[in-house]
Amino acid sequence: MAKGAVDQKINRLRRIEGQVRGIAQMITDDRYCIDILHQVQAVKSALAKVESQILKDHAACCVSEAIATGSAAEQKEKFDELIDLFEKVKR
Repeated sequence: MAKGAVDQKINRLRRIEGQVRGIAQMITDDRYCIDILHQVQAVKSALAKVESQILKDHAACCVSEAIATGSAAEQKEKFDELIDLFEKVKR
């Protein structure tokens, strides 16, 4: 993975980390519940974007490499990993 792509994900995660600390402070300050919930939704959305980018990177790198090898076992392993991931998301 290119260094720029890694830096971009780390920067996003650090921003999310700051948002979560902000939410904790909002709760401590007894802020209006709807305002807190809006911030929680923003964090969830930001995490979903990071998750999506990591999944795209996985498909572009790991899965495509497994396909390129021609190894049915490697391809099945990567496919099974994705299925397991999607099953966890549904829970």
